[in-house]
Amino acid sequence: MIEHDGQVEFSSARGPRSRADLLVWPAVRAGLMGRCPACGRGPLFEGFLKRRASCEACGFDLGAVETGDGAATFIMQIAGFLVGFSALAVEIAFSPPIWLHLIVWLPLTAGLALALMRPGKGLMTALQMLRQRSDDSPRETL
Repeated sequence: MIEHDGQVEFSSARGPRSRADLLVWPAVRAGLMGRCPACGRGPLFEGFLKRRASCEACGFDLGAVETGDGAATFIMQIAGFLVGFSALAVEIAFSPPIWLHLIVWLPLTAGLALALMRPGKGLMTALQMLRQRSDDSPRETL
């Protein structure tokens, strides 16, 4: 942290950063872990994918953060890419019968999508919360 003429400048090896940059990574990490992006302590979900109306720890209104289907869209693309190209590589290398592809790749696609959905929705919630905060607050210039 460097202070010039009353202005505070945060710097790192990659250059100057704002205070808002310092708050992004804890919120993203909390979202990925299924915790409230505002405080990092309260649980984000009630069920598997149902978001709580508000945080139990800090009272942040999680219902106001709308993510839509963004997480599902990205997760389907990620799982499809990984499984699709893996299946293609196995087909080119070993040429297994089609029934073996179905037995291996369909459950793997479903399992991968389910495993990534909760962290993906938490990440989208955190990013949307940060975007709404930056839209509501005046821009900070350092």
